Amino acid sequence: MSTAVDTVAPGTDPDGLDRFRGLEARQQPVWPDPDRLAAVVARLSVAAPLVVPAEADTLTERLAAAGRGEAFLLQGGDCAETFADANATRIRNKVRTILQMAVVLTHGASTPVVKMGRLAGQYAKPRSSDEETRDGVTLPCYRGDMINGHAFTPESRIPDPARLEQAYRISAATANVVRGFTQGGYADLRRVHEWNRGFMQNPAYARYERTATEIDRAIRFMDACGADFDALRTVEFFVSHEALVLDYERALTRVDARTAKPYGSSAHFLWIGERTRQLDGAHVEFLSRLANPIGVKLGPTTSPDDAIALARRLNPENTEGRLTFITRMGAGKVRDVLPDVVEKVTAAGVAVTWVTDPMHGNTITSESGYKTRRFTDVLDEVTGFFEVHRSLGTVPGGLHMELTGDDVTEVLGGSEEISDAGLAERYETLVDPRLNHQQSLETAFQVAEMLTRR
Repeated sequence: MSTAVDTVAPGTDPDGLDRFRGLEARQQPVWPDPDRLAAVVARLSVAAPLVVPAEADTLTERLAAAGRGEAFLLQGGDCAETFADANATRIRNKVRTILQMAVVLTHGASTPVVKMGRLAGQYAKPRSSDEETRDGVTLPCYRGDMINGHAFTPESRIPDPARLEQAYRISAATANVVRGFTQGGYADLRRVHEWNRGFMQNPAYARYERTATEIDRAIRFMDACGADFDALRTVEFFVSHEALVLDYERALTRVDARTAKPYGSSAHFLWIGERTRQLDGAHVEFLSRLANPIGVKLGPTTSPDDAIALARRLNPENTEGRLTFITRMGAGKVRDVLPDVVEKVTAAGVAVTWVTDPMHGNTITSESGYKTRRFTDVLDEVTGFFEVHRSLGTVPGGLHMELTGDDVTEVLGGSEEISDAGLAERYETLVDPRLNHQQSLETAFQVAEMLTRR
């Protein structure tokens, strides 16, 4: 199958790709030097693609299966990647965490898991305010390493187009590391015990070790029966990020030589955030032109009519696997708001894969001033998501998590019982709090039980 792609010059518009420029584009940086931006965009427009269309098409098929209940999507990674943390160790830890969670889900619920990282491009974040004030000094807010620096200085906070190229280069390196780990033997299911080495004994890890032992036993039995284990050596692993900075996404759009359709080559899967999902906005217009599978975040203000209109705009052919709705209602609202949305979208005949994001609707500020979440709230929203779909006879298709493979202390609770005082021990995120490795595994075991009941 050919994977050749052609560049789409920003000055041409064969597929309506530039129509978004005449619409409101929220959450975009104000670049101080248009000429520098134009030069960067021109170079990116002829750069090698980070992913190829055939891989994106495969993901569409996998997401269609998840939408039918024949698989389950596990999507996880940093709230916002940083250039400084793009090293092999940290990338490996994230990949390992997702692999371990997938093992727990597959083993516990006998369900194929579609594995996807918020990796190799999650370098920009929408913000609630354009500015930040500290000690009477007001500067532009930090919008992610793709745009400006985190240091609270005037020089650091100026949007710099050169960061777009840096994001591209580091994303390419990250994608290569991910491929190395998932295709080079590290992901071999026969190494399932090795993924747990180096961690202290605690309930989540001990439970994982028991799961690994049961998998080992099954593999030895199959080996004795003469089974072929080549399929266990590698895994499919997709990369994704929010398509927020439209200058970057447009520059990395490529046309597939097989189908003559435009694809975003910056990731297999792109999503539109809650703050940028306006039906007449630039983000919806632009992503409607791409052939990638795409997602939309739906918060608690979403009406059924909003969701149906978005589906018809983004997936007019109603293709299975093309559209994923990622609901982020909050633990206190998911059982009240989600049923009406799911019921009416289903009644309208919309083909969609339903996924829960139990992180973004449950953010609080701790007494000590840290932006955090309660682990109990995260699990409660997942539980509510499954309850709603079970009551309606619809399919809970996946889980979208902000997590890291490191032992950070950013989310309250879990079996480690991270307290408000404990947040300061290893609070490392620059934007949103993430589940640590142990909390991620705890979540996987809870979701596996819910999938079994599904």
